[in-house]
Amino acid sequence: MNKTTWLPSADFYDAPKIAMVIAHGAGAPADSHYMEQLVMALDGVGISSVRFEFPYMQQRRFDGRKRPPGRQPGLLDSFAQALKRAKDELPPDCFVMAGGKSMGGRMASLLAQPANIRESSDPSFNSNLLTSNLMDAVVCYGYPFHPPGKLDRWRTEHLAHITCPLLIVQGTRDPFGKPAELVTQSAALANCELRWLEGGNHDFQPFARQPETQNDLIRQAAQLTRQFANRIIAER
Repeated sequence: MNKTTWLPSADFYDAPKIAMVIAHGAGAPADSHYMEQLVMALDGVGISSVRFEFPYMQQRRFDGRKRPPGRQPGLLDSFAQALKRAKDELPPDCFVMAGGKSMGGRMASLLAQPANIRESSDPSFNSNLLTSNLMDAVVCYGYPFHPPGKLDRWRTEHLAHITCPLLIVQGTRDPFGKPAELVTQSAALANCELRWLEGGNHDFQPFARQPETQNDLIRQAAQLTRQFANRIIAER
């Protein structure tokens, strides 16, 4: 990963107590406006971070062509490599979260499954790098519970198998999963902390009539993340 696709926050190398490895969503890069605002908001609540990019997005930087994310095993392996690098560069007592926007958060959650379950569900992913002890928790911003309008294609089955703490921060009008739609997914979400941002869409953009801005909702997401991390650390 070069300097363009490995983006540590200003204090990432200052022995932070809490840090997050953040993956981007399917369509926008690691330095998109949303990702920049998220990093600033996390920094504001004392969470250091580093962003990385999946290979398909790195290739897009090279040739300017938009392309789909590629196969899941490759995405998972890239995330595993990023987590391993971050763990090597951070203090051993740092509380490390794997996080991401939309698809990036989903990949983080897939990696958090116990190794035997992950391998049985996706035998093509054979990375030796990642075990669940590379992350202390998972945070998903705008989880893609299903493709918009396709309530027969849920992406929740694996969530019930995650053994580390899991936080999902979701906008109430996110077309990838709204409150009323998730009523049927209570079993899969039993071990998940699900927090809603009122009026937010998939990018946490609120209704025009709301007093809050997108940045306000992103800051709310960061505050929820810090509260989540604090509770876990206190229970250790």
